[in-house]
Amino acid sequence: MRRSPSEVIMMSESWIDAQIRKAEERGDFDDLPGSGKPIPGLGRRQDPNWWLKGYLKREKLDMPLPETLALRKEIEQIADTVAEERSEKVVREIVTDLNTRIVDARRRRTDGLKITIATLEVDPIVEAWRARREAEGRPVRP
Repeated sequence: MRRSPSEVIMMSESWIDAQIRKAEERGDFDDLPGSGKPIPGLGRRQDPNWWLKGYLKREKLDMPLPETLALRKEIEQIADTVAEERSEKVVREIVTDLNTRIVDARRRRTDGLKITIATLEVDPIVEAWRARREAEGRPVRP
């Protein structure tokens, strides 16, 4: 009994191979994103955290910092953090919360560098916030 070439192929390939072949014949693999482009990072030494760095980049997230450095970053950005707030009460709550976390970090052992961080003076931050709002012609609520 003679078999056709397609029957011979069907007998020698597994079910998975048959599914892939049929998909190729239908054109399911044509025009896929990245088709014809080199695989990123191929041939280079692989960073063990490549997946994490890729995720952070794709999601546009900042690299996580040790607690002391994260607190210092928050202190540096406090003016921008409170800039859009409409109420002095909320500004005071934000600064008070940051101060509470600074004191808490000092009390317990934290990860990362051992950096002493001073708490913030609330009134000067509120005054700067108020001056900025008034200069921009936006209302200030107590």
